[in-house]
Amino acid sequence: MTDRPSDRPDAGGSQDGPEFGWLYGRRPQGDDGAAAPGTTPASQSPQQPSPQPPPPGVPEPTRMMPVQPRPEPTPTAVHQTTPRQGQPASPTPPPVQPAPPQGPPGGPGAPARRGGGGGGFWARRVRRPRFWIRTVLLLLVLWLIYTVAVPFVTWKGSDQIAFEPSKGERPADQPGTTYLLVGSDSRAGLSAEERKEYSTGNPKSELTDTMMLLHTGDGPSVLLSIPRDSIVDMPGYGESKINSAYARGGPELLVQTIEGETGIRIDKYVEIGLGGVVDVVDAVGGVEVCPKERLKDPLAGLDIKKGCQEVDGKTALAYSRSRKQSALGDLERVRRQREVIGAIGNKVLSPWSVVNPVRWWKLNRAVPTFFRFGDGTSALDASRWAYAMTKTGSGDNRTCTMPVTDASANHWNRDLADPLFQAIIDDQTDEITDEQCTPNGVEVPKG
Repeated sequence: MTDRPSDRPDAGGSQDGPEFGWLYGRRPQGDDGAAAPGTTPASQSPQQPSPQPPPPGVPEPTRMMPVQPRPEPTPTAVHQTTPRQGQPASPTPPPVQPAPPQGPPGGPGAPARRGGGGGGFWARRVRRPRFWIRTVLLLLVLWLIYTVAVPFVTWKGSDQIAFEPSKGERPADQPGTTYLLVGSDSRAGLSAEERKEYSTGNPKSELTDTMMLLHTGDGPSVLLSIPRDSIVDMPGYGESKINSAYARGGPELLVQTIEGETGIRIDKYVEIGLGGVVDVVDAVGGVEVCPKERLKDPLAGLDIKKGCQEVDGKTALAYSRSRKQSALGDLERVRRQREVIGAIGNKVLSPWSVVNPVRWWKLNRAVPTFFRFGDGTSALDASRWAYAMTKTGSGDNRTCTMPVTDASANHWNRDLADPLFQAIIDDQTDEITDEQCTPNGVEVPKG
């Protein structure tokens, strides 16, 4: 059986059929077509928040939920859609660029800064091993330049003096190199206070208390001390003590006298002053000496105990000058002089003296007051001499005092001295015997 149109609920409704228009949102109407009591026309908005209940016998209409406005889409949520047929295409909004990610300063994505800060330019460079390698190499180069430059700068300030005799005949050239080291007691450059402090005495004295021949060549090096009271034939003055030659004719007469007595040609000349000993010893931080007995000499300003000890420049000078407290007198003094000079050489050429820039500067600044070199002496010659001085007494190298007849040291023992001189002249120092080369010139080593 098929429903007739008039019987369907969505039909306009019959006189006797039930009214279901409310089910589809239509308002019940009265007989006159007006809205049923208790209802509001669709074209009007309700004035009350809650509708009035319908009269008895009238079904309650379905309540319509208020329409919620759809929120406008955000730019990031806009999607391009295809318009339906018959509808105009809406314009496509421009693409929106995403915002950069937010993070802490200096974190990932933050631009590198050129200034300071934990992650700055210099902080990153310092952390690189290559930075430290370059820094160390740069400091090493600067240190090498400084170490080489300082001696040449101070070398220009040192004096060079004439020492080669202008009169008489000299020995012919000989193999090897022979240096004459002279320790003058000249007080030049010392103030009255310094002369008193160092107990140097007569300010006009220019005697040579120290005279040493240093020979270097193919054989062992030999350092030979000449006693100051040795009586020799001095050109123009006859027999005199050798230490007076310097005061009478300067280095030239002294060299002429020694060459005439020994037959050894002197190639280089080095002079040491009293004030220079103090300056150099203090510059290297003191030297070690080893007295064999307690020494106390008011005339030299010396008061030192027995045994090895570090001394300053003032004590080192007094130690090398004193000769009153030993039975051997000047012979023991020349031994102590060699000891002090050797100790200075060891300190001068020690690694710490070269590595320490302050000590290196003080040491080189003291050179002009410590040394005076003969004409023609180069910086290389002076370096060779200093190096040879530090090697004397070690290995096969020899340190000797001129063989003498007795403790007065007035006369040389020619039987021992002449063969010693000939070994130096021929550069055959390995032939020198222990009898010819003794520490004080008179004592023959036992055994």
